[in-house]
Amino acid sequence: MSSPAPSEAETGEVLLEARRLKRILPALVPVTLVEDVSFRIGRAEFVAITGPSGSGKSSLLYLLGLLDRATSGEVLIEGRPAEALSSSEMARIRLEKIGFVFQFHFLLPEFTALENVMIPMQKLGKLPHAAQAERAGELLSQLGLADFLHRRPEQLSGGQRQRVAVARALANAPDLILADEPTGSLDSASTEQVFESLASIVKTRRTTVVAVTHDLDLAARMERRIHLVDGRIDYDRHK
Repeated sequence: MSSPAPSEAETGEVLLEARRLKRILPALVPVTLVEDVSFRIGRAEFVAITGPSGSGKSSLLYLLGLLDRATSGEVLIEGRPAEALSSSEMARIRLEKIGFVFQFHFLLPEFTALENVMIPMQKLGKLPHAAQAERAGELLSQLGLADFLHRRPEQLSGGQRQRVAVARALANAPDLILADEPTGSLDSASTEQVFESLASIVKTRRTTVVAVTHDLDLAARMERRIHLVDGRIDYDRHK
């Protein structure tokens, strides 16, 4: 196993840390999904998580995003251990600190692009309605969707829908975006649009993006690659 490459997390501010994470799926024959995974990720890092099917990529991402609890080990967000938090506290951190993008956009079909992006802001409740609409419009415009604010998901292409999902993930100005195969269902042109959107977020907003991907060409363009095999880190490399 290769030693982890030095990163901003080792020389600057650590945003996200995994400490000896293990996730065992209870069953008649228990299945280990993640085994002894440790790393630190700093601000404004663009990280790919790769590995063969069944290697634990998505399971690891769900642990990092506080969508699942580890069997042992811990996740720290800005140095704060998440495993000791209550379910309501974890939900609040997910809403304020983390944005999620999945392979399928999960946009609500009855709402427009603008309204879908406003949903996380409505849940957080920090901005009045007019300010929510203004921010949602700005985010969509920055992602090249200024002409599609009032279209519903079925009126958008796959790539456009996924960019709406990226805008929604940014709604509450999170420090961290976690993406699970964000281009897995897209054609090559849409894949490039979504990738460039994520890369721009890292560069212009200094938001950390951690993306599970099976696309090795895309992974090679990211700054760092954590490769899993059988739930363990096989290597952790920077470009």
